[in-house]
Amino acid sequence: MNDKNAAVEVEVRDHVLIELSDGVRLSARIWLPKVDQPVPALLEYIPYRKGDVTAPSDAPRHSWYAAHGYASVRVDMRGSGDSEGLMSDVCTAQEIADGVEVINWLAAQPWCNGRAGMFGISWGGISALQVAALAPEPLKAIVTVCSTDDRYANEVHYFGGAVSDAINWGTGALKNTARPPDPTRVGPAWKEQWLQRLQALEPWSSTWLSHQERDDYWKHASVCEDYGAIKAAVLAVGGWADSFRDTVFRLLENLSSPVKGIVGPWAHQYPDMAHDPGPAIGFLQETLRWWDRYLKDVPTGVEDDPALRAYLQDAVPPATRYATRPGRWVTEPSWPSPNVTTRTMGLGDMFCRDAIGVDLVPVDTPQHCGIDAGRFMPGGGPADLPPDQREEDGRSVCFDTAPLTQPVTVLGMPAAKLRLHADGAAANLIVRLCDVAPDGASTLVTRGCLNLQRHEGMDRTVDLPPGSVVDVTVPMLAIGYEVPAGHRIRLSVSTAYWPWVWPHPVPARVALDPAGSEVVLPVRGADAPSEPVRFEPPVQADPYPARSGERQVHFNPETMEWRLTLDPNERCSLTFPDGLQYEHRELMSYSIRSDDPASARCDSEWYVRLQRPGWDVEISVTGTMQLEDDNFVTEYELAATLDGEQVHQRRWHDRTPRANPGEMMN
Repeated sequence: MNDKNAAVEVEVRDHVLIELSDGVRLSARIWLPKVDQPVPALLEYIPYRKGDVTAPSDAPRHSWYAAHGYASVRVDMRGSGDSEGLMSDVCTAQEIADGVEVINWLAAQPWCNGRAGMFGISWGGISALQVAALAPEPLKAIVTVCSTDDRYANEVHYFGGAVSDAINWGTGALKNTARPPDPTRVGPAWKEQWLQRLQALEPWSSTWLSHQERDDYWKHASVCEDYGAIKAAVLAVGGWADSFRDTVFRLLENLSSPVKGIVGPWAHQYPDMAHDPGPAIGFLQETLRWWDRYLKDVPTGVEDDPALRAYLQDAVPPATRYATRPGRWVTEPSWPSPNVTTRTMGLGDMFCRDAIGVDLVPVDTPQHCGIDAGRFMPGGGPADLPPDQREEDGRSVCFDTAPLTQPVTVLGMPAAKLRLHADGAAANLIVRLCDVAPDGASTLVTRGCLNLQRHEGMDRTVDLPPGSVVDVTVPMLAIGYEVPAGHRIRLSVSTAYWPWVWPHPVPARVALDPAGSEVVLPVRGADAPSEPVRFEPPVQADPYPARSGERQVHFNPETMEWRLTLDPNERCSLTFPDGLQYEHRELMSYSIRSDDPASARCDSEWYVRLQRPGWDVEISVTGTMQLEDDNFVTEYELAATLDGEQVHQRRWHDRTPRANPGEMMN
């Protein structure tokens, strides 16, 4: 990486042990600038193994910060990578408390001036928010990317109160926690630590499935429970192609500490490594302005930046990848913004083929609706984004506006307010907002979901009595998108969205009353002012290769089964400078019969191999999830070998009932 402003030499210290109050030691890799005075520290705190899988992207990012006068630190969480201890779940109280101890340890080092920042993407961005909510005195600023302030509302476990991709994420978590410490760093104790990890492993998804409502389990470590606890300055960043983007808007609206937001067209990626879709920005330089202001008191002017810099996406033909997404940057002085007003459109005033001649429109959706949803957490692969939605629209009930006479710029969180007639206890309701071009092509703009058992709140289960008439609001994910004149806006409504959400085995029959329903759009004024937005070009090294993102859809007309297979040919093989060879494979398969919601099944397979001369570790994990009656049934199998000899094998079988009406899960 070439940067004319980076003139400081950097020293790398590997496997620095940070001893916690209970005696457990966490492993850190530290990039130190060779300067004569103490400097602020920056912490990235995640469980994704700094010694192998994240090393290619860690080195350029952390060394760049060090070359600009910061001690940049990567720490493996307890029970991961080369750190000691055991990891029992995500976002535990222990994990967050460890993060506070690490911050205090960094501030006390002779090379640190007592000030610290945290940054990270996904789990790393979440941990930065969670540690900030405990307000350790040295922590003055954070940068959180593609993260969540609400573990129930915006995570991989639940979507709109409906069970989402718990099994695949749970299988991956077993694979992650089963990997061993590296003997070249840890020494002879590595094997005992590894065997302890293997013996302690339990599937986390069983815990997630036993908390199907937004109870105390999910409220724990959700910083939205007390935004006022965060004292550090927060730069919140998201991407329109990522499912976590609502967090930026909630933080802007609710934090009392200094806060700014940036939302681009990106997937689940850092904005300087963004590809498919781009454009990438000089994100390292942008964060340096943040760090210099709040950790060095340099007047960089970040406090005068607009509250929100958002990329308004232009209409484009639907595609599963965009190298660069056309659009433009706009600014907002605050959020909510005075430039954004609410526009409502009654469904009764929109065209619906299924509503001709009837007052109530049945929403009777084939169970494979959702097969063209794209990835829940896209990473830049060639088939990650949703394709043309015409087939999905054909499986749904659709309401279309007349061709627009003027462009409509949507910025914020749309919603559908729907009046439903339901005959049955439970169903999912999914809404999609689409941009329909004159040639009929349908581009997904945004979407939302509501498990109707949560219609009185995400913290309770309330069945719908037979013959219910109920008004519900289905919020959609935030979006910035301009629908051009001549196009139509379409709202598509369905009761299935596989595999994003798991179906109810016997869903309620649902009918929609268009006369009592409407779409609510946050519309940015055509003449709304905007400050110029300029980002420097990226200085990041070549991005870490995205997963292949291959998607295959198979249909068996004899059985009516649809099968979606992800990454069937993915192979990742890396050789590191220290001689470590790393191999990784994964495969996900989702199947369902179009006429039988109870046939839903997910299969997940993961394989990892780590090799050095005289050391060869293989780990394979499989997981399955399916429905039996009104229960989720999960099965896992894990096997680990050392130099060809099996050292651990275990199977799990769990049966978790759905939440009972009115009963809070413990």
